[in-house]
Amino acid sequence: MLIYIFYFFIAIVFIQLFYYLGIFGKFAFAKPQESSPKNVPVSVIVCAKNEEENVKKFVPLLAEQNYPDFEVVLIDDASSDETLEVFEEFEKQYSNIRLVKVENNEAFWGNKKYALTLGIKAAKKDYLLFTDADCYPKSKDWITSMTSQFTKEKTIVLGYGGYEKKERSFLNKLIRFETVLTAVQYFSWAKAGLPYMGVGRNLAYKKEEFFNVNGFIDHIQVRSGDDDLFINQAANKLNTTVSYIPESFTYSKPKESFKDWFTQKRRHISTAEYYKFFDKFQLGLFFFSQLFFFLSVILLLAFQFQWIAVVAILATRYTIVWIVIGFSAGKLKENDIKIWFPVLEIALILTQINIFITNIFSKPVYWK
Repeated sequence: MLIYIFYFFIAIVFIQLFYYLGIFGKFAFAKPQESSPKNVPVSVIVCAKNEEENVKKFVPLLAEQNYPDFEVVLIDDASSDETLEVFEEFEKQYSNIRLVKVENNEAFWGNKKYALTLGIKAAKKDYLLFTDADCYPKSKDWITSMTSQFTKEKTIVLGYGGYEKKERSFLNKLIRFETVLTAVQYFSWAKAGLPYMGVGRNLAYKKEEFFNVNGFIDHIQVRSGDDDLFINQAANKLNTTVSYIPESFTYSKPKESFKDWFTQKRRHISTAEYYKFFDKFQLGLFFFSQLFFFLSVILLLAFQFQWIAVVAILATRYTIVWIVIGFSAGKLKENDIKIWFPVLEIALILTQINIFITNIFSKPVYWK
């Protein structure tokens, strides 16, 4: 029996190395990107629901970007706090702000995609750049950096949305590690010509891409997925590229309790069931290869079966994976998570198992 587990362990390691070297290496070892300003007309779109404190701080950072031709479309999705009033004040203060007021609609109650659709239709520019109400750009050259990757053929740009660093917090490191690993996956598959998702915290595309797939209509019944389900449907190897120029990054405040983060990740993971078959397959294979890698290592070492070979393979796998994650984290300016990688990897796998089991028995809560 143990000999079969050993062979299975070797097969799992080969699958892992295929992912880390064959796929993730496309991003990890890619050359630094250069910013080549395009100065295309841009509508920055922000949808907010009960975010008055965040929008007070972050809207000025959007409205005051160093860019020659842009507007900021602020969408108030029937907020019950002072978000709308804050938006109205900003509309008076900045000439490049356009306000869209969304009232509750019985057919689309609490559906962010409905609010975003109204905002997209109201946008006057040909190129759309999205971020969330609780996000802010790293620099005043955010629009310039993101749009610099547009070409005549590349009309979708996937960006990086990170989280603020908090000292002496293991949860913060875990959140940022998961964010980095997710970014490595969708950046790498996009570079491989098989884009499957993006994040609404930092995403850009030409308006025509939205109308080419009839917007969100094919998944309007799914409360989440205004970013990843849209990209899963609209993106392909010809029209999609990525931006990992540091000035193109956005940041958000991370959750401060494991419970809040766990709830957030439940929503994100549940959306993946609506991906295309291949995308669900490759994501599932990667997760199960990680899980069974650790289970087989534990079994083989517990019985000391071929332990020298197991330890040697284990060391080789960790060296290669650590290098790939290290280079990737460096590109995304998340260098401190490199040191914690082995612990964070195990913690994330255990969390994902917990999320998977929890989602079987109850549905996660979506847009506010």
